[in-house]
Amino acid sequence: MGASAPRTAVVTGGASGLGAASAARLREDGLEVVTLDLDDRADIRLDVTDDAALAEAAARVGPVDVLVNSAGVIGGSAPLLESTASEWRRVLDVNVLGVVGAMRAFVPGMVERGWGRVVNLASIAGKDGNPGLAPYSASKAAVIALTKSAGKELALTGVLVNAIAPAVIATPMNDATAPEVLAHITSLIPMQRVGQPEEVAELVAWLASERVSFSTGAVYDISGGRATY
Repeated sequence: MGASAPRTAVVTGGASGLGAASAARLREDGLEVVTLDLDDRADIRLDVTDDAALAEAAARVGPVDVLVNSAGVIGGSAPLLESTASEWRRVLDVNVLGVVGAMRAFVPGMVERGWGRVVNLASIAGKDGNPGLAPYSASKAAVIALTKSAGKELALTGVLVNAIAPAVIATPMNDATAPEVLAHITSLIPMQRVGQPEEVAELVAWLASERVSFSTGAVYDISGGRATY
């Protein structure tokens, strides 16, 4: 693909929350969007930790110009010393290996065509670490490092890979977070409010567009002022 506008996007976790908001915003820009999610409302129902299902979806969808990796889980809220190996594996499988799997499935076609945009949803927790959410924080730090590595690897291919690090956003994913943990991480935001999915979706749309041409392997904060580096 050359310099013409991208026409097809895949959004993992696109049936609700940030994924749904991102999918809706991309459609406003004229993209044909395919959502992948375990939710029955998704265009294709699959588990992002299933490499075979991702490969099948890639074959079914065909050429993709934009990939938004929004699928993720917070996991349980517990002190590190009370966390379990199984919980760590569950969070890392979805939040890290799910991103890797989706990139392996959809990015080769972008490289072949010479144009693509990948937007990975990380979190401010991946920079600061949130108490009581060690697996989630570690997983999002991994997404940040993964984005930086992939951005460097693909820098000459026409495929740009960037990440977004939101603070607390009003999404269903936070429903299971312990109230005291949610209150603490919300209190760290200088704007003294949580963000809205539509606000993050605007940043996703920009990073998915031709308007971005000299940024790759970067992390864009959207944190109401919480981010310090």
